[in-house]
Amino acid sequence: MWPPQRIGHEWDDLKVQDARRIQESLKQRVRIKDAFGKLRRIAGVDVGFEANNTITRAAVAVLSFPGLELVEHAIARRETRFPYIPGYLSFREIPALIDALRRLAQAPDMLLCDGQGIAHPRRFGIACHLGVLTDLPAIGVAKSRLCGDYTEPGEEKGEASPLMDGDEQLGWVLRTRRRVKPLFVSPGHRIGHESCRRIVMQCLTRYRLPETTRQAHRLASGPPD
Repeated sequence: MWPPQRIGHEWDDLKVQDARRIQESLKQRVRIKDAFGKLRRIAGVDVGFEANNTITRAAVAVLSFPGLELVEHAIARRETRFPYIPGYLSFREIPALIDALRRLAQAPDMLLCDGQGIAHPRRFGIACHLGVLTDLPAIGVAKSRLCGDYTEPGEEKGEASPLMDGDEQLGWVLRTRRRVKPLFVSPGHRIGHESCRRIVMQCLTRYRLPETTRQAHRLASGPPD
C-alpha cells in the first residue's frame, strides 16, 4: 500500500536501550538478496536540520532510471526528538523521512539513503531501517566508515574493495570519481552486494555522490523552500 500508513514502532520518548532493542528485533527482517523488479524510479533520501538542529528537514528526490532526471520530490519537517548518537541516527531522521515519502504520488522502486545499510555495528543502519519499514529495496551510501576493515581501492572511478568484518562482507568501498575519497556502499534491504554496487555506479554522473542522494542533499540542506 502506498503511501505507508504507519511507521512500524513507537518513536517518541525512546531511550538508547529502547532503540537498540528495536534494531535487534527488526534486523531479523532484513533481506540481503535481490528482491526487486524493473527499476524505473529511484529515490534519494537525505536529512538536514534547521533552527539550531531543533527541526528535522527531510527530502526525497525521485529520479527516472536510468535517465536520472528529477521526476518528483518532497520535503517534510518535524521537531527533532532524538539526540545525535552514532549508530542510532535512523531514530533521529526516519520519522521526517516517512512524512516526506508519504507526500509522493507514487512509490519509488528503490531507495538510496545517505547513511549505512548493514555496514553498521548491529547490521541495521538507516537504509535497513527505512527499507524494512517501507518494504522498499534500499541501499546505504555513506561518506564515511562506521565499522569494518578494507584495503584502499584503486584510484580510478568504479574501482572497489570489499568492506569486511572478519569473514563477513558488509559492503563495498567504492571509488566514484578518479582520485576522490571513496564512498561506503552497503545493502539495506531486498538487494545483494553485487547489485548494490552496480546500481550505485549507474546512478553516478560527474560527482562523488550518486545523483539520487546529491539531489536529495540539495533539497534537505539548501535554502528554505
